[in-house]
Amino acid sequence: MLRTRVITAVVVLLVLVGMLFLASPTVWSLFVLAIALGGCWEWSRLSGLSTTGQSVFLLLSGALGGAAWLVYLRAPEETFRAVGLCVLAVSAVFWIVVAPLWLRNKWRPAPWPAAFAGWIVLWPTWVAFIVLRERGPWVLLAVAAIVWIADIAAYFAGRRFGKRKLAPAVSPNKSWEGVYGALVGVALYGVALAVASRAAPLPVSALFEPAAGIVTILGMLVLTGLSVIGDLLESWMKRGAGMKDSSRLLPGHGGILDRIDALTSTLPLAALGISLAAR
Repeated sequence: MLRTRVITAVVVLLVLVGMLFLASPTVWSLFVLAIALGGCWEWSRLSGLSTTGQSVFLLLSGALGGAAWLVYLRAPEETFRAVGLCVLAVSAVFWIVVAPLWLRNKWRPAPWPAAFAGWIVLWPTWVAFIVLRERGPWVLLAVAAIVWIADIAAYFAGRRFGKRKLAPAVSPNKSWEGVYGALVGVALYGVALAVASRAAPLPVSALFEPAAGIVTILGMLVLTGLSVIGDLLESWMKRGAGMKDSSRLLPGHGGILDRIDALTSTLPLAALGISLAAR
């Protein structure tokens, strides 16, 4: 099992880094489109759709994804940016307002409404992958690192200090102490980026200018909290479907949603904030 996990992780890392730094914008958009469509298929399974319903939903998702890709590829750049900002804004409302209520009230939507909610989870993530990569591969990595650092810090803080359960009915292993550890870890990451930006120009240096540095770090802490919500929402969907993993697409690692759950709630918000700050 460990060998399988390591091999899969290495292959995924090589493919991801290669695409991130070497692929053209068109190829990158197709690559992340494939990720989004894979996520749509997994989400349809978690939503409780029948086999026929899953097929219909995936067909609709493919049509929607194809239309979105054509807008990106063929429409004027201003059109894609305007549509993209609207999509990212919808995502912000979902993750800041709807998702916390969903978890707090432990909603169990009917299969089709639950499935369509997956579009609000996944298509803004596709837009965010494109928007952030256009800012530079290192910018996308720097934002994604917020999730990775938060996850690692939460794991160790939870194991060492975890006593109070965060959401036992949703994800029994998560604790409030883990959340606090994640916030501390990301805060230190933000301070490190700010200090490094003073010493030498970085792709994200503009976000840590004296007038913006504190706001940026506060924004990173907000993204950390949202990463927890993204993780919990997917856990709740899996619990409702009686599934341990969203799929077996990635041997030893589960499915696509298992790997990007926290990114779906953070990348769109980061892309929205960075896009608005640059206007």
